[in-house]
Amino acid sequence: MTPALAESERTFSMVQIESIKGNTLAVKVTDKLTDEDYKNVLMPGLEQILATHDKVRVLVDATDFKGWNPAAAWDDVTFGMKHRNDFEKFAVVGGAEWINWGAKLGAHFMSGEVKTFAEGERDKAWEWIQQ
Repeated sequence: MTPALAESERTFSMVQIESIKGNTLAVKVTDKLTDEDYKNVLMPGLEQILATHDKVRVLVDATDFKGWNPAAAWDDVTFGMKHRNDFEKFAVVGGAEWINWGAKLGAHFMSGEVKTFAEGERDKAWEWIQQ
């Protein structure tokens, strides 16, 4: 059983959960994500929110994100498709141009709003995700 993440900050590998408040999860991803990052951090954080809320809002700081290993990419696709109707808002901050394109492409497979923000616009993204 995964311990409750609550309002705390936890770091595992390349993912840092910065906050869980209500139905909002804020994370910072760095370097290359692994299967363990998804299974030990991202999925439990999202499932914790979905256990008590119908929809989740996610803010991802991708400023230092470099991609996924193959297993993590598969985790991203399968979890995203399973929960495609559970996202209310999804904000991506910073990162390479391919990350912004990927977020925009992913928006076609999700029911919620997706918006990208430039590096340095984290406060603006947080304000948007809370509206």
